[in-house]
Amino acid sequence: MEEIELWLRKSERDMLAAEVNFKERLFEESAFFSHQAAEKALKALYIKKFKRLWKVHDLRALAQRLRADNTILKACEELNPCYIETRYPVEVEYTEDIAANAISNAKKVIAWVKKLIKK
Repeated sequence: MEEIELWLRKSERDMLAAEVNFKERLFEESAFFSHQAAEKALKALYIKKFKRLWKVHDLRALAQRLRADNTILKACEELNPCYIETRYPVEVEYTEDIAANAISNAKKVIAWVKKLIKK
């Protein structure tokens, strides 16, 4: 359980980083940390369920293995581009709306994970 708690704590710190960056209008960074927060929460649940870490950054794939519902799968699908597109020079402009949506999606994923971890 300790390893799961560590992953959840990192998830919460990344969610805080997403929100702080959003307030500072650093929308790419906010979106990236939103992805990271959701990823670490999903990995906590994955470890609980399968007793091992799966080293992957594809949130939808993680959520599918965890048998997430369509709402969570959609949130993960929308978060996935925030991992790569925010790290490299691409022609995608991360706006306030995109970053706000990323935060919202990450919070959905984290709430879903926490509900299942408590079971």
